[in-house]
Amino acid sequence: MAAFALDHDQLMWCEELRTLAAERLRPLAEQGEPGRVNRPLVAALGQFGLLERLFGAGALELCLMRESLAYGCTEAETALALQGLGTYPLVQAGSPQQRERLLPEVVSGRAVAAFALSEAGAGSDAAALALKAVPDGAGWRLSGEKCWISNAPEADFYTVFARTGAGAGARGVTAFLVPADRPGLTGTPLDMLSPHPIGTLAFDDVRVTRDDLLGEPDRGFRVAMNTLNLFRPSVGAFAVGMARSALDATISHTSRRTAFGGPLKDLQSVAHQVADMAARTEAARLLVYAAASAYDAGAPGIAMRSAMAKMVATETAQYVVDSAVQLHGARALQRGHLLEHLYREVRAPRIYEGATEVQRTIIAKELYG
Repeated sequence: MAAFALDHDQLMWCEELRTLAAERLRPLAEQGEPGRVNRPLVAALGQFGLLERLFGAGALELCLMRESLAYGCTEAETALALQGLGTYPLVQAGSPQQRERLLPEVVSGRAVAAFALSEAGAGSDAAALALKAVPDGAGWRLSGEKCWISNAPEADFYTVFARTGAGAGARGVTAFLVPADRPGLTGTPLDMLSPHPIGTLAFDDVRVTRDDLLGEPDRGFRVAMNTLNLFRPSVGAFAVGMARSALDATISHTSRRTAFGGPLKDLQSVAHQVADMAARTEAARLLVYAAASAYDAGAPGIAMRSAMAKMVATETAQYVVDSAVQLHGARALQRGHLLEHLYREVRAPRIYEGATEVQRTIIAKELYG
């Protein structure tokens, strides 16, 4: 079987997830407040076993989950992904005691996690971190700020990356597990275009000890990059899910909507546009699946494959959703319309977890390396 082909059981599971997202999770999402953590939705992800499966999943399974949930309920997909992103540093580098204490809470949907890497001066250039961890006896004091942190300031714990070594760059970065109630840690929500919670974090001499370490001192940047290498293809899967949702809505609309004496689909300009949308969505999907399968197989060139998948899928989704809005006309811009929702959702993935320009840099570096 080719790496990108899905078997019958995988296809059936994806269909079950799409149904679950549309029928059980979307009603909970609609009851939530934009820009706030939807704890009933997170709890439902735990209740239906999705969070438990998330942490036992390989890259391909993670992609199938994100794509299928995104098709039926983007809020559910994002809540699941943020739990994974915030918790995976704990899974890969946490101590047995840390995992025993927190993983059951995350898997059940009782605890909300957040991945705290980005800063105002260190977004695309993640190695330019400025948050300081100053030695203080048997531990450190964290001072500085994080910005554009999903689930902040409402998360229950943060996986935080701070500079413990001298100089700049990837060396000298350490990962810490910081509870939200740690003295000196405060946060402020940001009003963003996308509906999920994003905020800033301020660290005012926040005390951390060796018990809060994730992995080894000065080796935290690898923890962050390992997390991103796993999740980058699945960002592409999220984008593919949105693209497929927009594509199906467009096929349905152009089949029913009449203009100039017949359905829109009979206009060659419309039909060709939809054909391009379908072809590009399928190409992005296959690239995502191939990258995820390569990750699971331990194949070489994971960084480049992940970058290609993330770049192509997110750029494709932007094109497909924008085209879908154009073919629907003004109705697609009406508040509450599926495409109005997707139009707001689809923009951010081209920036977070490495903007498109960063992905191109990664790809070029690998090609010329």
